[in-house]
Amino acid sequence: MNVAAIDTPALVVDLDAMQRNLLAMAGFARERGLRLRPHAKTHKSAWIAQQQIARGAVGVCVQKTSEAEALAAAGVRDLFITNEVVGDAKLARVAALARDVTLAIAVDSALGIDRLAAALHHARSRAGVFVEIDVGHGRCGVSPRAAATLAGSVVAHGLRFAGLQAYHGRAQHLRSAQERAAAIAAASRAVQDALGALAAAGIACPLVSGAGSGSFVLEAASGLWGELQCGSYVFMDRDYADNAALTGAPRFEHALFVKSQVMSRAADHAVIDAGHKSHAIDSGLPRVWGRDDLQFVNGGDEHGILRGAALPALGETVWLVPGHCDPTVNLHATMLGVRGGLGRGVVERIIAVDARGCIT
Repeated sequence: MNVAAIDTPALVVDLDAMQRNLLAMAGFARERGLRLRPHAKTHKSAWIAQQQIARGAVGVCVQKTSEAEALAAAGVRDLFITNEVVGDAKLARVAALARDVTLAIAVDSALGIDRLAAALHHARSRAGVFVEIDVGHGRCGVSPRAAATLAGSVVAHGLRFAGLQAYHGRAQHLRSAQERAAAIAAASRAVQDALGALAAAGIACPLVSGAGSGSFVLEAASGLWGELQCGSYVFMDRDYADNAALTGAPRFEHALFVKSQVMSRAADHAVIDAGHKSHAIDSGLPRVWGRDDLQFVNGGDEHGILRGAALPALGETVWLVPGHCDPTVNLHATMLGVRGGLGRGVVERIIAVDARGCIT
């Protein structure tokens, strides 16, 4: 059907823009001899993951065991859980999944390694194990010099040490290029310290994995990271678009939109039918696409309020660029993939959000 016939509110993917984003990132990684493993927590879709793999990605990342299970069930065969799992019940699921797909997982504690090893040995399965180091985010991960101790424990348990997980989440949303460069320079020093500790312990590091859509150019230039985990580039939400561009970075386009309609109109504002049940606001409010003269104001669960000099008419379509794509996608069971643009395009496919609600 034509884009005009899409009922509102609806989550819409501009497939042409998304394809250009996929090709741009794949080309960047290929030209530099880097592995690309996009983070699927952004789109939670097996079909989009397969589009990324078809363009050169080695597999995808996920954050949750249930995300890995959902994507594996839908045909994705190479997965990296870039997060710690310490619960016995979930580790049993991780071990069972590792029998069916190529699987890797991050660890940052001796207890986590002990429990992971027990689950894998019990299930007679194998998984790559990455030791996560804290490169500046202050979330998960051990100090760089402690990485060697954990890597030694991985090996002592008969597991395969796959390398270092080194992702700086906070750096992704530092607005200036200078701030992000300083953050990744510090992260690079942390990686070098970890590599030095591993070398001193006689442990080879096969791979350093990490980087996000806001900083990957810097990790790539360091010569330390061998695998990029960028996720949001596929859609480019409003928050990432607000960053100053880094020199040498590909240009990514907005590809994820919420289609809405003006449902009420007053002299000084218009009300649309897309409130924050249709788009996440944790990273700020959405931007009105193509209308810099309009300001979106939070109107609650079911309503958005627009203010500006030239307000849209009652019944008119309004396109929103979400502030944060990941949790916005998680609000929807499906996305509508449109080919030919938002103005006169047609719906080419319904994209299932396979890992929607996968929080365990």
